[in-house]
Amino acid sequence: MLRPARPLDAGAMAGILSGFIDETEWMPRIHSRAEEVAFADTLIDRGWTTVAIHGGRVAGFLAQAGEEIHALYLAPGARGLGIGTRLLGAAKAGNARLSLWCFQANRTAREFYRARGFHEMTRTDGTGNDEGLPDIRLVWERG
Repeated sequence: MLRPARPLDAGAMAGILSGFIDETEWMPRIHSRAEEVAFADTLIDRGWTTVAIHGGRVAGFLAQAGEEIHALYLAPGARGLGIGTRLLGAAKAGNARLSLWCFQANRTAREFYRARGFHEMTRTDGTGNDEGLPDIRLVWERG
């Protein structure tokens, strides 16, 4: 089930984000866990976030402002179940074009987006993002 995120979802969203950082060797931790909760709270307050509920819990979330996807994260147990595809499909349904940034090192995410019609627009050396990691601009357009 997909639904708009609620204020009480911030802790679960931050836990998913923090878990990704903890399990990803190349991803630096640049924010505290409290800052991650505040970030999730901001995404919710702005009305940008859809959560996926699976097994009665928040299993993933997508934050989007207009055509820009700011975040798409899934809990480890929710990966490979089609939840990310459903979140992305909901974003596609309301837009003719979507764009996002993806870290070059995140091969799994790059493959996920490419399999769903995104193509590369540009690459950077990472000087423009907080983590300082090389990234890729990906775009999807309704065809």
